[in-house]
Amino acid sequence: MAKQTSKKPGSSPAKTPGAKAPAAPAAADDVPIIALDLPQGQLSPAMSAYFQKCQDKLGFIPNVLAAYAFDNAKLEAFAAMYNDLMLAPSGLSKLEREMIAVAVSSQNRCYYCLTAHGAAVRQYSGNPLLGEQIVMNYRAARLDPRQRAMLDFAVKLTVTPAEVEEKDREALRTAGFSDRDIWDIAAITGFFNMSNRVATATDMRPNAVYHGQSR
Repeated sequence: MAKQTSKKPGSSPAKTPGAKAPAAPAAADDVPIIALDLPQGQLSPAMSAYFQKCQDKLGFIPNVLAAYAFDNAKLEAFAAMYNDLMLAPSGLSKLEREMIAVAVSSQNRCYYCLTAHGAAVRQYSGNPLLGEQIVMNYRAARLDPRQRAMLDFAVKLTVTPAEVEEKDREALRTAGFSDRDIWDIAAITGFFNMSNRVATATDMRPNAVYHGQSR
């Protein structure tokens, strides 16, 4: 009869040969928010209220806002431009505006904007597949002619801006966009090219919550 060995209380269980140790939990990807040491400055009452509104409505404060909070004037300018371009009345739907943000950010490989605005495309479209396709390659998505013309223009303006000419604007008009819409497409494209570069230069990290939204 085999001799049994007793196990002392509190001793570690015997390891099964070949078994892997449990993986340590991954560190949060969004800490720190940026690679620069820029402590938050004094926020104006308007920006403090804006942060609280984000917390109440979204359940968190987008890291891009926290990143800009070292300088209240820069934060106010960024938020005002963003809200005007992405949320104010426009001939472009909110989904179309987010699609531009993602298509531009895909060209620039901006981790922050692809994550945050990819989630917005999934949310507004109700189609997780569309969000993933535009992140990877908008040409793989089954877009209608209007959306395809819009993203073709935004990507050309991003990659080869010196080559944009009247035929490109005319292609947008043919697709049904007004001249005011063309302005908005151009402005959103320009804004996200700027935002992509700042986010990449500072290693801005998207809120981890975005990864699981609208899947």
